[in-house]
Amino acid sequence: MMQKFSDKAAAVQPDGTAGRRALLKALVAAPVALPALTTGAARAGAEISPDLALAAASMGLISSNVCAVMPETTEGPYYLDPELVRQDITEGKPGIPLRMQIQVVTADCRPVGGARVDLWQCDAQGDYSGYANMGSDRDGNTVGQTFLRGTQMADENGVVTFDTIYPGWYRGRTTHIHYKVFLDDSTVLTSQTFLPDALSEYVYLRHPAYTREGQRDTVNSVDGIAAQAGEGAFAAIREQKDRYVAALVVGVDPEAEWDEAGQGMGRPPRRDGQEGGPPPQGGPNAQRDADPAMFPGPAAPTE
Repeated sequence: MMQKFSDKAAAVQPDGTAGRRALLKALVAAPVALPALTTGAARAGAEISPDLALAAASMGLISSNVCAVMPETTEGPYYLDPELVRQDITEGKPGIPLRMQIQVVTADCRPVGGARVDLWQCDAQGDYSGYANMGSDRDGNTVGQTFLRGTQMADENGVVTFDTIYPGWYRGRTTHIHYKVFLDDSTVLTSQTFLPDALSEYVYLRHPAYTREGQRDTVNSVDGIAAQAGEGAFAAIREQKDRYVAALVVGVDPEAEWDEAGQGMGRPPRRDGQEGGPPPQGGPNAQRDADPAMFPGPAAPTE
């Protein structure tokens, strides 16, 4: 079911009396007996021990990358808010089905029920909705379209679910999905999540919706924004009969305020779609090496 809303503050303040941000500050300040979960997971990218993974599962967290306050990464030039609260954001776009689950928690692993999460991504051909000058030839126009964008409100476990497609690629960036988290009428976190290169390569080579001229030029290991986000930004992904399912636990700081300034993406195009160019580079090193490591582990012998 799809609905629109315009009062963002009301949408994330169900009781109408206390803001989400104030409530979460109180929760974070309260003592909590979670030593197993807070040890070794204080930052994105911390290694997850088997004990921590088991503890995460026992608490109902959807991924073992837990309790890490995620670093901010750039919003990029293609965010729009079409005010569409919906789980299915595909709008008929072709591609391999992907169910993206995001769980919002505080740094001490308390789920944030009622948090608002916005998600947006490119389609199988690397184009975003709502803009002109899309595609490698800059001749695509998606102004007025809203595919692969949507909003969900977290349930009591802090979880939102979006039914989408596996994202495509565009020059200068590795495969990624954007998201924003709101605790009241202000953004608390803007970041991106990433997917395994081996799976992306398989999808792009095997599924006709992703067929295109040229070769993907950027992978996870050389994407500057992926490096900034850290290991905690990589979604845990599993295969089901009819789709892939990706899970990401997002730790938020209730005192944070999002500021796009200084995020390194340059000036965005106009939101009316009349100007703008191709998506910008992912960072100073965001170019694919001549022969990048595509699969985990040591390189295969050449002879």
